[in-house]
Amino acid sequence: MPATQFYLLGEDVSSARNIDIDPKSDLEDLKHLIAAHFAIVEPNGIGFHAQDNELQDVSGITSADTPIAITVDGHAVREPPGPKGLPFVGNFFEIYPDHLGNHQRLFEQYGPIIKTTNLGRTIYSTNDPTLAAIVFSESDFFTKEINESHPLYPLKQKEAGVFLGDTDTPEWKVAHKFLPPALGPKAVRHYAPMMQKTVEDSFKVFDALDEQGEAWNVYQYMLKLGSQAVGKLTLGLDFQHFTSPDSKLHEMVHLIAELLSLNKKVSSKGDWYGRLPFGDPQRLRTIKARIEELVTVSIKEAESGGVEDLPLQDAALKAANMVDYAIRATDNKGEKLPKESLIWALLVATGAGFTTTSSLLSWLIYGFVTYPGMQDRILQELIDNDIDENTEITADVTEKLSFLDKYIKEMQRRHNPSFQPARTARVDLVLPGGYRIPKDSVVLPALHHIHNNPDLWDNPHKFNPDRWDTDEVKNRHKAAYIPFATGPRMCIGFNFALQEIKVFIPKLVYRYKFIRDGDGTIEYDPMFQLIRPNNLYVRAEKRVKWPPRTDALKGENF
Repeated sequence: MPATQFYLLGEDVSSARNIDIDPKSDLEDLKHLIAAHFAIVEPNGIGFHAQDNELQDVSGITSADTPIAITVDGHAVREPPGPKGLPFVGNFFEIYPDHLGNHQRLFEQYGPIIKTTNLGRTIYSTNDPTLAAIVFSESDFFTKEINESHPLYPLKQKEAGVFLGDTDTPEWKVAHKFLPPALGPKAVRHYAPMMQKTVEDSFKVFDALDEQGEAWNVYQYMLKLGSQAVGKLTLGLDFQHFTSPDSKLHEMVHLIAELLSLNKKVSSKGDWYGRLPFGDPQRLRTIKARIEELVTVSIKEAESGGVEDLPLQDAALKAANMVDYAIRATDNKGEKLPKESLIWALLVATGAGFTTTSSLLSWLIYGFVTYPGMQDRILQELIDNDIDENTEITADVTEKLSFLDKYIKEMQRRHNPSFQPARTARVDLVLPGGYRIPKDSVVLPALHHIHNNPDLWDNPHKFNPDRWDTDEVKNRHKAAYIPFATGPRMCIGFNFALQEIKVFIPKLVYRYKFIRDGDGTIEYDPMFQLIRPNNLYVRAEKRVKWPPRTDALKGENF
């Protein structure tokens, strides 16, 4: 079998490797062989060149008397571009405080993948759906490994498994077996009545604020509402957030929110900062320990009532909440989720659950008071489907609300709370476009910038729920819209989050008309883990009249 020398164009010819080629192979076979040798993710993009000529067949390649240069999608292999940066701080001041705006500027300047360094920590970011889909796949090239460059590193917990643990660990495999059944579609339907009661219990507070003519900070009250529901779901706890308009956040909610803020501060300032034995890093460690204590207490209280072991699927449908499920569920070998994994699994489900939904709820209300006609169209859809204050909002009901579904999708496209989930390179590899990524590098698919990429979305800055009816959107790249990420490590709580939103919004819109208080620019906190509107104030006026059904209006016109 003849051997031919190959090297990556962009590297020195002296790096050429001898590779044996089967003379009977075709060009496609050769591309796959070369891809395996050089860790090129997409073989179809490989091109072969010798003495400035492109070689189109295997015989021409094997007969060449010089080393063969390999290109990827017509490009030499090179590092992703990015700004040069300053000594020590790197690109920190080119990104913060407005990391959304500044990342957008960098993508426009440098292209679909960029390299930045913040205080010694190197990060690669992409706004390209093809690259994002590769990064999110658990493959020979990428996995979720939370190393020191990963934005979740300060929160990393081996026992956390599903969200804060590495994929290639026994803890993740165990947690991934036990937790998804509790958050699947059937289990979520089981929790719908609890969701409805939670939002209805909040009415007395919003009614009182309306009677007082008082505007309120949307995120603070949606944080109360979202965490009230998730606290009941995950831990069986009533956080008492709506006993009065001035009810304080439960200690656990306050600590988890602070935890996410501290994690962003610590992870954005380089590895050295996270090792400090004082200040924010020490406070982060203290909070983690205290939250773990609180979750442990909830588990012990749940166990004190006695439990009946059940198979995974039965437990998911019969459990009162996730802690009840987790201490009862057994696999086909009769084994349970280990205690050390149970604590952090519940903690992560609680924190990830309410921070995401509270931010999304806040943006949805932002849309009501910012984009004309949105809450009127949702209200009309409720009326046309005979939904009123007494309707039980089930999954069967919400499936009829097509405009609500489009409105939520458009909000998650335009203002998605989650910004930068990350994955880690297993090997030195070459991405489509010829971008070289070193082993252990962290690549972040920048969801906001994928969802607002003008190469993917027509007029992306326009808020337009009706775009979801167009062929252009229906035929989009599968990773052009990934609000909960994608791949084997995507958010396992997305069913719960969407069902919760689809129960809360109809109840709130039917009862209240939302009116913006003030007209200042809405700001977000760059040092919080998620994107949320910090200074949005509204009034919720209790409705006293509702529009007629659309078909009734048509009948009158006729």
